Amino acid sequence: MSVLTGIDAGRWPDVATSPAAGAARLRAARTAVGYAARVAGVRVMTPDGPLGAGPGALVLEVRRAREFFARIGRDGLIGFGEGYMSGAWTASDLTAVLTAFASRLTSLVPPPLQKLRRLVQSSAPAAEVADRAGARRNVSRHYDLSNDLFALFLDPTMTYSSALFAPGDDLERAQLRKIDAVLDAAAVRPGARVLEIGTGWGALAVRAATERGAHVTSVTLSEEQARLARSRAHAAGVADLVDVQVRDYRDVRGRYDAVASVEMIEAVGERHWPDYFAALGRALLPGGRVGLQAITMPHEHLLATRHSWTWMHKYVFPGGLIPSDVAIRAHALRDGGLTVLHRRSFGAHYAETLRQWRERFQAAADAVAALGFDPVFQRMWEFYLAYCEAGFHTGRLDVEQYTLSAGGVR
Repeated sequence: MSVLTGIDAGRWPDVATSPAAGAARLRAARTAVGYAARVAGVRVMTPDGPLGAGPGALVLEVRRAREFFARIGRDGLIGFGEGYMSGAWTASDLTAVLTAFASRLTSLVPPPLQKLRRLVQSSAPAAEVADRAGARRNVSRHYDLSNDLFALFLDPTMTYSSALFAPGDDLERAQLRKIDAVLDAAAVRPGARVLEIGTGWGALAVRAATERGAHVTSVTLSEEQARLARSRAHAAGVADLVDVQVRDYRDVRGRYDAVASVEMIEAVGERHWPDYFAALGRALLPGGRVGLQAITMPHEHLLATRHSWTWMHKYVFPGGLIPSDVAIRAHALRDGGLTVLHRRSFGAHYAETLRQWRERFQAAADAVAALGFDPVFQRMWEFYLAYCEAGFHTGRLDVEQYTLSAGGVR
C-alpha cells in the first residue's frame, strides 16, 4: 500500500492510498478489465498498451496502471470509482464511456462468475441503516454539504430532481413543469391542506402556495434545506402558507387533502419502505391523492442488487435503495392501502437534467473550489453525475410519477 501525494488522507482515506496487490491479482484484474472493455466497445489505453476494443472506440485513459488494476482487483466497482477520484484514470467523454459499460452490464462479467456476486459484494455499514438516527446522518452527509454548492449547478428554483421537458424549455421551465405535474397528480386545489415529504429547497411548497393557494406542511431532515426553504417562502410572500419542519416522516401527525413526495423514497431504504407507505396512507384524508415521483430500476435488478453496498452508497447517497415499479405498487397497497391510478415514465428527461447539471458543475469548477471543495470532491461529483446519466441513457434507471389513492378511483 502506498500513499498518494496531494490527496487529504483524513478526508479521503481510501482514495489517498493505493492498495497493495500481488502479481496474480493484478493479472486477474487486467484480464477482467480487458474482457469488459471488449464487450462494451471501449479502448482502455494503459502505459503498457491498449486493452479492449480497437481504434476508433471510446477511450478510457489509464494514467497509473498498477493503482488502477489494484483498486479494481481489491474493490471491484467501488475501486473503479475511487480510481477516477484519485486520478488513476480519466476519459475525455466520461458519460459515454460509462454508458457503454452500463448498456452491457449483464455481459461484462462471465456468467459463471455472476453467481459469485453474493460472496464478494460488500454489505452496508450498520450506521447507514435509515432508522431515525441513521436517516438524519445520511441526509446530512449529502444535503447539508452547502446550499451555495447546489446553487452553482441547479436552476433558479433549486430543484434537485428530474425535470420534465417540453420543446423549447430551459431547465428552470422544465422543473416548474415537473412540479406542476406532481401537484396535478396530487390534485392540489386552492385552499387544500398539503403534506410534502422531502422539502428540498422549497420549490414545490412555494409553488403550491403561490400558484394554487394551498396550505403546505413540508418535512425534511436537512437543517440547511429547511433554513433556505423558509427564507424562500418568506421572500415569495407565502410564509403564512408554508410551514417547513425538520421532522422525520414517521413522526408526522394529522391528515391532509393531498400528499406530495418527490424522489425521497430512494433514501428510505428497503427495510423502511413499509413505514414510508404507511405514513403516506395515514396522512391522506378520504378522497385525497398522493403525487409521488420516484427513481426506479427493473425489478430483477432490484432483486439482484438489493443487498449490495456500492460506490454510490459509500460516497454520495448512504443508506438508500432505488425501488422498482413492482415494489412501489406492492408496498403502496399492502402498507399504505394505496392503489396506483396513473403512472408516467420519463427517464430520458432525467438523462437531460443530469447532463445540464454536470455541465453547470464543471463550468463552475473555480467557484466550487472557492467554497472549499477539493479536486477529489470535484472528480467524485463529476463521476456521480455521469454515472447516473449513463443509467438513464441505457434504461437501467427510470423515473416515474405516480398518482396514488386510497380505495381506488374516486
